Amino acid sequence: MADNDWKKRLGVVYSTDPDFKYEEEETVEPETLQPSLQRLVVSLDKRNRGGKQVTLVSGFRGKEEDLADLGRTLKIKCGVGGSAKNGEITIQGDFRDKVTDLLTKMGYKAKRGN
Repeated sequence: MADNDWKKRLGVVYSTDPDFKYEEEETVEPETLQPSLQRLVVSLDKRNRGGKQVTLVSGFRGKEEDLADLGRTLKIKCGVGGSAKNGEITIQGDFRDKVTDLLTKMGYKAKRGN
């Protein structure tokens, strides 16, 4: 069934060559940098959230699994919910100072934004 997944092949022109095999590019996840090499920015965001405030941690470079682990740790330490995806961690509420302190104690280079 995986060979017949047509959604991955949208935009590909039909070939009459009987030996043609469609090959998709493999995406390579970047290696996670050491915490001392990461430059994270902790800021407050209200945009497109219905007026609710969230603490946004951006600038993480590495695997999605490591981002999820860091986000889980920060959410547990702050005692609130949030998410971690697309290289950003969102923590519900205004926890800029607490998150910055936690990240620096973990060895990350974190600075407080706005």
